Amino acid sequence: MEKLSDFPALQSAITSALVSTTRSASQLANEDLPFHRSLDSTLATSLDRQNARLLTLAERLLGTATAHTETVRPPPRLRDIEAVDGNWRAVVDVVDSLLERADTALDEFTGAVRRLSPGARETGTPERVQQTARPSRIAASLRSRDIEKPQLRFEHVPTNDEAGAFVPLLQSRPHALVAGQDSKGGHPYQAEIEQYTYPASVYTYAEPIPYHPFESTTATFVDTEESMYEMLEELKQATEIAIDLEHHDQRSYIGIVSLMQISTRDKDWIVDTLKPWRRKLQCLNEVFANPNTVKVLHGAFMDVMWLQRDLGLYLVGLFDTHYAARALGYPGGSYAYLLKRFANVDAQKQYQLADWRIRPLPQELLDYARSDTHYLLYIFDNMRNELITKSNLEKPDNEGDKIWDVLVKSSETALQQYAHPVYDTEFGQGPMGWYKLLARTPALLTKEQFSVFRAVHRWRDEVAREQDDSVHYIMPNHQIFSLAKAIPTKKADLLGIAQPASQTVRLRADELVSIIIKAKDDGVDGPEMLEVMSKIEPQFPRKPAAKEEAASHSVAAFVPQASSAAVNGNPTVTSSLPLRSMTSAFWGSAFGSSAHQDRPVSTLNDVSLTVPLPPLTAEVFADPAEMTSTPVKEVEPSSPIPTPASAEEQAPEDDVFVLKQLGKKRKRTEPIDGMAAQSDEVAIPDEESERLREKAERKKAKKEAKRAANAAATNGTNEDAAAGVGEEDEQPFDYASAPSILNPPRVSKEALKARRKKEVNPYAKSMDAPKGLPRAQKERAGRSMTYKS
Repeated sequence: MEKLSDFPALQSAITSALVSTTRSASQLANEDLPFHRSLDSTLATSLDRQNARLLTLAERLLGTATAHTETVRPPPRLRDIEAVDGNWRAVVDVVDSLLERADTALDEFTGAVRRLSPGARETGTPERVQQTARPSRIAASLRSRDIEKPQLRFEHVPTNDEAGAFVPLLQSRPHALVAGQDSKGGHPYQAEIEQYTYPASVYTYAEPIPYHPFESTTATFVDTEESMYEMLEELKQATEIAIDLEHHDQRSYIGIVSLMQISTRDKDWIVDTLKPWRRKLQCLNEVFANPNTVKVLHGAFMDVMWLQRDLGLYLVGLFDTHYAARALGYPGGSYAYLLKRFANVDAQKQYQLADWRIRPLPQELLDYARSDTHYLLYIFDNMRNELITKSNLEKPDNEGDKIWDVLVKSSETALQQYAHPVYDTEFGQGPMGWYKLLARTPALLTKEQFSVFRAVHRWRDEVAREQDDSVHYIMPNHQIFSLAKAIPTKKADLLGIAQPASQTVRLRADELVSIIIKAKDDGVDGPEMLEVMSKIEPQFPRKPAAKEEAASHSVAAFVPQASSAAVNGNPTVTSSLPLRSMTSAFWGSAFGSSAHQDRPVSTLNDVSLTVPLPPLTAEVFADPAEMTSTPVKEVEPSSPIPTPASAEEQAPEDDVFVLKQLGKKRKRTEPIDGMAAQSDEVAIPDEESERLREKAERKKAKKEAKRAANAAATNGTNEDAAAGVGEEDEQPFDYASAPSILNPPRVSKEALKARRKKEVNPYAKSMDAPKGLPRAQKERAGRSMTYKS
């Protein structure tokens, strides 16, 4: 197509053909083909031939669609109907790839997206975000890909073996209070952050400045030094900026900052931090350390570390919206929650774990990265106003100032310092150590297993540092436990246990087997696991010698001590770790396994608490309602009174008691100390009893009158009826004189009407039964109101 006007006609023809094909396929699917196959064998043969032809065409189409794409795996093979079900996911992936490529081609054809020439890619234009070509597979951006490590091209390639204190990367310190001060001994901007005073705008209630519509704006992609300096000049004019980072830690030992997003009120930037000259970005300290510019981040604890480690950037005047959400008591503290609350935007969190090293980045990842800062300043405005509204500035010492709390915690976050991860073989301390992994898992290893566990863990750390990969990329944690418990001594056994085995484990399996064998031999005379753990955590004893030693533990023993310090790069282990204990100071042994049965179980008398327990008397377990409703007067007898037997001892096993009859009072015995002797008696008020008695008498008289009237109507000479004989004196039925049921006598209409008038409705008085107990009666303590005790 040479003319744009011809495109609608082509689109209409393609859509019509697709609709017709889809409609025919749906009609065939609705037919009962197996039934028609059974009626006509020639039809079955024709259907099989057409199925084979369609499968062959579909397989050729899939092969053509994946011929010139980045799809790694071969196209799915469709040999039969079962192969379609087995390869359905692969077919869907190919179709998705075709749709995305068509979408990209249509955008380029209509002019919505302009394809970059090779020269434009090298020079770098400010509108790179719109012009970046998307990859054929968006799903590939969600997982780690096998691409060349960008850190190998850095001007300062990481070595991962630094053991001393971290030396800041700063070449200069803009906005320093003391010029020329040596910053190698600590935080380069510690004095500036501690003495910093936030601008008055942070305490000023103002109408939130709305953000620009996301769809109508673009971001500037910064991947050259020239564009970096252009961005810096524009950032110097802003009073508030929003910052966020995208980090990758799968194919790097310490991780690398892959992307940095910066937004002002009017513009967004996306900075490529994987360039070889990445350390030149520390020129941004002219803005990041400027006290006149407020830096807004969300959850900035790790971002502060990563900025120091990779780019030499420091934040003076940090405002963390995560602490603001906590101060305001929001039900959620994530950025996705704030985005939905204030901007009504759903965060696309499926891209959060994407491989941010991919270049060029797909448009979906660029939009996701830009959204992390595009709305952040508007969210900051709303949260600042809410903090001001809910603050009480009249209280002394900033007690009711919520903004003050947020700013103090934000400053503490900005003062964090990065430290090199030093591996501690003996005690496993530090972020890369083995102790946290073992302390969180309820595993009790033997000497040999414990030795193998530490040896394999150290081998994984050394290989990860050497290859500059994550330790989890080399070997997951659960495989270390599996190897320690099985202790394989052959390569085949090791590969069978470490499943799925990474490429590093497969290539260095012989090396790992030799380490396991050596660790097993060293473990025969090595330390016990509990012995080493007791050195790290002195508050739980290895083997208490006496009952007094177990009772000596108190609540004060669990107060954390000073943290471990690093001397000459090596951590010094102290009693600073509030880690798990094998025994509890209040409940005794914390484990029920046989491995800890030899530990003495502490009793309540052995507990030494800082807060004394109240006396455990009977009143503690009594019902509060009962105690308030039935107070008992305390009487001190002058002479000893024999204690009566309990209710269970007095009553026989099959003791049966009867509820109190209606209309009559139960006989009481003499009270003892003001209490009734019959604890199961149900008392009924006198007024209620009198009312029920009168009602029963009226009902009895009414029945007798009705009975006499009926008897007089049937037998006028019946003397018993006239005398009011009861129902129990009824005359026997005379079957001989009874009328025939098959041939009943004819009755006139007048007699029938008279009979109906005399008939009595048997259900008319069904609701006149005696009522149950009134609501005022409640079950008392003791026996329940049943017929058996």
